[in-house]
Amino acid sequence: MAVPVHLVDHPLVHDALVSLRDKHTSPEHFRRAATRISVLLAAEAMRDLPTRDTSVETPIGSAPGRRVVADVVVVPVLRAGLGMLDAVLELVPHARVGHIGLQRDELTAVASQYYSKLPVNLHASYVLIIDPMLATGGSAVAALDLLQRASARAVRMICIVAAPEGIALVERHHPDVHIYTPAVDRGLNEHKYIVPGLGDFGDRLYGTV
Repeated sequence: MAVPVHLVDHPLVHDALVSLRDKHTSPEHFRRAATRISVLLAAEAMRDLPTRDTSVETPIGSAPGRRVVADVVVVPVLRAGLGMLDAVLELVPHARVGHIGLQRDELTAVASQYYSKLPVNLHASYVLIIDPMLATGGSAVAALDLLQRASARAVRMICIVAAPEGIALVERHHPDVHIYTPAVDRGLNEHKYIVPGLGDFGDRLYGTV
């Protein structure tokens, strides 16, 4: 079974992606572009949230509408995923938030967990994991393993740039997880960075390059 990969082709997504890729983009403008693209990717990933019919009174009269009834849980992978969190919470301010901290060994590229705090009752929640870079897939699989052990069922992942190697690893371990991204790049270099990618997202976001 192939992992479902949804390529988001919205023109505003790709406009923001160009800014993120540009090595001359300052941390300030990088953060703004990260916010813009995260809102749009999250909206696409949550397109099928369950709703219920309702009605409200406008100043002029009664109007029909729909309210989201899903319990949404947003899980950023630290630290880079935090750069996408506020944007997602703008869309779903009622969402619960979990955190997963993973550190990648620079030599082996193996991810090790240093922090995990997840909300309860994930089996009944719509879980959105946010991690800007899907490179080797090691961090994604480690995070998805944690969510699976916490009984998460409906899991979506949004990332700003993905590599074929990362998608393949997620497919091998979690083939039912939907991935939303605007770009699947050529692959990884010898240092396990995505090519052409956009560099180290966390360093560029926080100005620690």
